Amino acid sequence: MNAIVVTALKRPYTFVVLSIMILIFGVRAIVSTPTDVFPSIKIPIVAVIWSYTGLMPEDMSGRIVYYYERSLTATVSNIEHIESSSYYGRGIVKVFFQPGTNTAVAQTQITSVSQTVIKQLPNGSTPPLILAMDASSVPVLTLQVNNPSMSGSEIYNMASNLIRPELISVPGAAIPNPYGGLAPDIMVDIDPIKLLAHRLSPEDVATALNLQNIVLPAGDQRIGQLDWMVKTNSTPLDLEVFNKMPIKQVGNSVIYLRDVAWVHRGGPPQINAVLVKGQQAVLIVVLKSGDASTLSVVSGIKKLLPQVEATLPAGTTVNVLTDASSFVKESVVDVVREMITAAILTSLTVLLFLGSWRSTIIVATSIPLAMLCSIIGLSIAGQSINVMTLGGLALAVGILVDDATVMIENIDAHLETGKELEDAIIDAANQIVIPTFVSTTCICIVWLPLFELTGISGWLFMPMAEAIIFAMIASFILSRTLVPTMANWMLAAQVRMHRDPEWHHRKPGIFGRFQRGFEARFSSFREHYKVILETLIAIRGRFVMLFLLAAVSSMALLLFIGQDFFPEIKSGTLQMHMRAPIGTRLEETGKIAGLAERKIRSLLPGQVVNIVNNCGLPFSQLNQAMIPSPTVGSQDCDITIQLRNSESPIPEYRRRLRKGLTNDFPGTVFTFQPGDLTAKILNFGLPSPIDVQIVGRDLSENFKFATQIAQKLRHIPGIADVSIQEPMTQPTILVNNRRSFALGTGITERDVALNALVTLSGSGQVGQTYYLNAQGTSQLIDVQTPANYLQTMNDLEILPIDKGDGNPTNQTPQLLGGLSALVQTGTPAEVAHYNIMPVFDIYAAPEDMDLGTVSRAVNRIVEEERKLLPHGSTMVVRGQAVTMNDAYVQLAGGLALSIVLVYLIIVVNFQSWLDPFVIISALPGALGGISWSLFLTHTSMSVPALTGAIMCMGTATANAILVVAFARERMDEHGDAILAALEAGYERIRPVMMTALAMIIGMIPMSISNSDNAPLGKAVIGGLLVATVATLLFVPCVFALIHYKRPAGPEGDRA
Repeated sequence: MNAIVVTALKRPYTFVVLSIMILIFGVRAIVSTPTDVFPSIKIPIVAVIWSYTGLMPEDMSGRIVYYYERSLTATVSNIEHIESSSYYGRGIVKVFFQPGTNTAVAQTQITSVSQTVIKQLPNGSTPPLILAMDASSVPVLTLQVNNPSMSGSEIYNMASNLIRPELISVPGAAIPNPYGGLAPDIMVDIDPIKLLAHRLSPEDVATALNLQNIVLPAGDQRIGQLDWMVKTNSTPLDLEVFNKMPIKQVGNSVIYLRDVAWVHRGGPPQINAVLVKGQQAVLIVVLKSGDASTLSVVSGIKKLLPQVEATLPAGTTVNVLTDASSFVKESVVDVVREMITAAILTSLTVLLFLGSWRSTIIVATSIPLAMLCSIIGLSIAGQSINVMTLGGLALAVGILVDDATVMIENIDAHLETGKELEDAIIDAANQIVIPTFVSTTCICIVWLPLFELTGISGWLFMPMAEAIIFAMIASFILSRTLVPTMANWMLAAQVRMHRDPEWHHRKPGIFGRFQRGFEARFSSFREHYKVILETLIAIRGRFVMLFLLAAVSSMALLLFIGQDFFPEIKSGTLQMHMRAPIGTRLEETGKIAGLAERKIRSLLPGQVVNIVNNCGLPFSQLNQAMIPSPTVGSQDCDITIQLRNSESPIPEYRRRLRKGLTNDFPGTVFTFQPGDLTAKILNFGLPSPIDVQIVGRDLSENFKFATQIAQKLRHIPGIADVSIQEPMTQPTILVNNRRSFALGTGITERDVALNALVTLSGSGQVGQTYYLNAQGTSQLIDVQTPANYLQTMNDLEILPIDKGDGNPTNQTPQLLGGLSALVQTGTPAEVAHYNIMPVFDIYAAPEDMDLGTVSRAVNRIVEEERKLLPHGSTMVVRGQAVTMNDAYVQLAGGLALSIVLVYLIIVVNFQSWLDPFVIISALPGALGGISWSLFLTHTSMSVPALTGAIMCMGTATANAILVVAFARERMDEHGDAILAALEAGYERIRPVMMTALAMIIGMIPMSISNSDNAPLGKAVIGGLLVATVATLLFVPCVFALIHYKRPAGPEGDRA
């Protein structure tokens, strides 16, 4: 190690060039590394989306999803668990894999099994859509498409076929289908009364259309010298031709399609409405895929928009409704500001203690260089620049100055003994190489347990640990290379001045006077400290016991501060879900949402910028898989409220809205979801922090039991938004066909079912036929009865039914009401599975109370009620609370492991089992300090606070090493443990106070910021304050206690 320092002095340009290269590559890394809020969270998930129009949720669950899930477990490897939700006409299966699974292989296995099971599924089933998902894929931009002169289906068509394909070319953008508007189909609106008059049924129309509109090529014919292409008019090119299609001939007269139906451009009945400022709109939501940077995706889309708008029909506007890039920018800018503030404050602290601007410049130069090294390291390791990595660097600022400060401080000490500058540098470097190396290693080792973290917290904190470890290694190397080089240049003038006799007689300037004043006060403080230390060493036995007792009992405060996963930060978005009574029509739901919007604006006067209501299931099933939402049908609305102030007190607003809306809209349930980007990513896969699942096959009994549990959970203090996700009360009409009676009229169940399907859901699922429009895109032709012909139960009963063969004998068709009895009943609106078993989810969230306390109360009720479960059912608590407890256990284990590792490293250094014990003895003080700082600032325990505790272990140890190493040196010289302890405290107070203060002051900006890492800063400040006191008072006492040898005389020490 000494050779490096000698090289630095003899060949100074070597390390100057090294610094310049760090600067160049560092700036390049900053420019090229993606920027985001969080590191990418690589939890491998594949979503499989089945659709079958008109299929009931329980049929979707039993006939498609259940069978498919069983097949998955047989052929797909590495599955962690499977979740699925079956809705009306669609089923979504999410397969979660073990960490580290290759998603491409998983997708291939899933695709192959999906093709195989088709044969066993209901007739007309199409293969599913399969997509790989990512926890970091969150919506980053919402665009509203508008054109006053177009219909809903035309706007949807434009958004889907003109705008979306253009925007998808932006790297890292994932864009599901638009929300709102109507699907752009060619509608064949059949009139049941006209059908009856012409003795036809809906199935006859669908069959005739399939026979008259068929995609079959002809070929080519060679005539003379030319080769002619032959094309038949099997598929009409003009919509009018459809209306002239013959369906049936009766005698000499022909019945055309126009006689019983009307063919036009339109869409099936609307199932998804988006309301912006009370007006219907079409939304395009842009997500960022995995590793892409939010900033580059958003700026790429915004850059493309003007070009896309130029190609659209006149009068079309595309507005940006929500934009997450501003949140990302603010978050990153905040952390960078914290870093710069910390660096300035730290440099000022160093300046105060060293009293020399030259020394301060040397120390301050190593801060940005070490950070740039860290960013280069992160870039090579494939990490992004995000709040966690930058937070790690902001944390590291205080420790970075450590190595350089100790080095400069030691050079000064050697210069004062009269040595020449170069000798002083080499001797100083030699003296502290081992202690600084060990303390740097300790700080790095402390972070290793974070690499063991699993789940979301692992993905979040690993990059932070990497950032700190890279910065620490860089800082240590710079303190052996660049610091000696700069010291040799810059301190030469200072040494000459100090050794010039005239300099001492010169009148000092303002800074000089201030510095002398500070020195005088510090000296008097040091003398006072020496007296206190002497007193404490005299009563060391009692002091050590009392201090330990105080530190350990302080940890009891942790029982009173509560536990959260991550702290909730202030943001500018509220996300709310509204559920009107089950089965409410989309139009009615839209009305309620409009009234609720008015109420929200009156409850938060002047605070609301915009409200977007997204009601009903999205038209495309893809959207449901990509953007999870608790919506199960037309009665549900997702309401996004954008607030004027980006740091609004969200919990306060939530309380106000919950109370006001519940009073004004009885029967409608309002619940809140995480609104800001951070919480969305942390809550990944979970709509709320607490999820009580009742698992079992008996749906009706389990639903009854779930209702009772939900009722009991509502009585827990501090719990809110308790709701059962899967309703069982979807209003349903059962068509009970009398099979024997029908058979007497020549009608089978198949005829009844097909006619009902065509009438109510359209022919799109069973007999698909398409029209190629003038723009060159295919549109589905859907035969369906429009809603205005089906207003009453009687309208359904007079539906004509025949065999679908065109009724060649021209008999009077049967009526649905004549063949069947219609019964009103209730069925499930959603059937969810967890690991193939049906589940009911009871969601709940804490409000005004920490998650730990609420989840313990929930667990208590769950345990009490477990004995009342229906036979064959089980009850499990999942959600963020469980993830939090797992992370806590892992972090606490990591804390213990880091203490053991640090202890073992110091044993290697000191070649003794006792001295490292003396050093470790400062740690209970640090833990006590952390408890007090969290308690006094009303901060609940959280994953960032625990990370701060881990960090404290490293720095507290680093300072104690300096003291104990010096005490050992002195004791080896004169053999008196008490004197050695006193000297160590007296000599080392300056570097210990300087590094601790530098770090504490460096943490202040982070601890008062509005970020997830604020508790981390608070924990470190509290821990270090007490740890520094422990290092200066407690550690010397323990050292004296352990190494004191009683003199042979009769008057032993009375300690």
